[in-house]
Amino acid sequence: MALFARKAAAGTAEAPPRTAIIDIGSNSIRLVVYQGHPRVPAILFNEKVMAGLGRSLATTGTIDRSSFKSAVAGLARFAAVAREMEADVRTVATAAVRDASNGPALIAAAEKLGLTVELLSGEQEAVAAGQGVISALPEADGIVGDLGGGSLELVRVVAGTITDRVSFPLGVLRIAPLRARRDKTFERHVVKLIRDAGWAGRGKGLPLYMVGGSWRALAKLDMIDSGYPLPIIHGYTLSAATVTRLGRVISHLTKQRLRAISGLSSGRATTLGDAAALLGLLLRELGSTTAIASSFGLREGLLYGNLDAETRALDPLIVGTREEGRLLGRFPEHGDLLNRWIAPLFAGEPPGLSRIRHAACLLADVGWHANPDFRAERGVEIALHGNWVAIEAAERAMLAQALYVSLGGGPLPPEPLGALASPAEIAIAAQWGLAIRLGQRLSGGIAAPLKRSRVAVEGGALMLHLEANDRALYGDAVERRHAALAARMGLAAKLG
Repeated sequence: MALFARKAAAGTAEAPPRTAIIDIGSNSIRLVVYQGHPRVPAILFNEKVMAGLGRSLATTGTIDRSSFKSAVAGLARFAAVAREMEADVRTVATAAVRDASNGPALIAAAEKLGLTVELLSGEQEAVAAGQGVISALPEADGIVGDLGGGSLELVRVVAGTITDRVSFPLGVLRIAPLRARRDKTFERHVVKLIRDAGWAGRGKGLPLYMVGGSWRALAKLDMIDSGYPLPIIHGYTLSAATVTRLGRVISHLTKQRLRAISGLSSGRATTLGDAAALLGLLLRELGSTTAIASSFGLREGLLYGNLDAETRALDPLIVGTREEGRLLGRFPEHGDLLNRWIAPLFAGEPPGLSRIRHAACLLADVGWHANPDFRAERGVEIALHGNWVAIEAAERAMLAQALYVSLGGGPLPPEPLGALASPAEIAIAAQWGLAIRLGQRLSGGIAAPLKRSRVAVEGGALMLHLEANDRALYGDAVERRHAALAARMGLAAKLG
């Protein structure tokens, strides 16, 4: 592994370490630089080069000259960027480099640039893709399908572990020649591979988790076509019927029309039809009825694979929102304390709701630096569009509603929250927001007043218990927020 070590400037504290992965794929080469908590590090930099290394592989067995040249130029830039960022770099290569006769020459060219390339086997690709999905969706139970330019990996994931896995030479750059024959050649080829490997029917009743840029682009196309109100691909679900419909839509659009669609990557336009055709066959042969998009895949799986068991077990949503609250809030410890303080009011909630409430508390101070007139909107934006994982669309809406109310927003949910969550879910989130607002006003964001006080539901009343020396904290603003929360919960507000 080639490492560009970070150096701390003299007289300054060392910055958090940065980790970079250069992924030499069959369709694209990408550099991603990460920094932050190792469980869900934030992406500092992300760039790709559509080199198309696997474009000529099916016909010539080699990486063609123009792709080779683009790859070397891209790798040179990525190595230089990683050096400037003082990141620890890991470089991996997958199917095209593995299968091409001149793959070793590309590896040698990368090594001249100071990069040590790990040539991943098909099984290693599969394991990394599976671990990437598990890292973002710890409760995932189904089959991960990682579609690259040169290969397709299938991985069975359940209970946070990987069981079976297999790799097929079915990348999007290899599919086009098969489909160009306009007969049953492609379908027969895919079906034979799946059945001979013993994977037919393995996904019955289970979702297929889609990894890879071409499948994410397919999900994006459906989001655009259906007017879906949340522009977050991760977690977006396609039904088998929708995949079939998308295949028909794509077949009637020219590549120029596809490239012109706003929000759709022009570099993926040429592979969308092939990606849809393969996905439809996979769903049919595996027996899966839904496909769920995952933004986490091989690169994130490589990072996750290096973690110890204790770090892997951490909830990625809670870790991510805690880190965001630490960076944007005034008092780093306040979110966890605030969650414990309001928890007695929601003691009967199921664990799934409790973790969303916890996330809201961790993000409760994110609007502090915004203009006061836009703090509530800032909370909604962070909740809806933040790079969170292990959270569904309705849960994002609840998180947004809680922050909107806690930061001074009105009683009605802003758009598009009502289209993502039910009225009952919005109502629960509004109660969280008012409880957070009460705790923040009472304490001023400081830990001690929350540690010395408590709230509880007692005999039809929302009781706020304060020590005698803290009664002065119960000013008009606190009293109003106490009354507002009690009224929303159908209780009387009492001071104990």
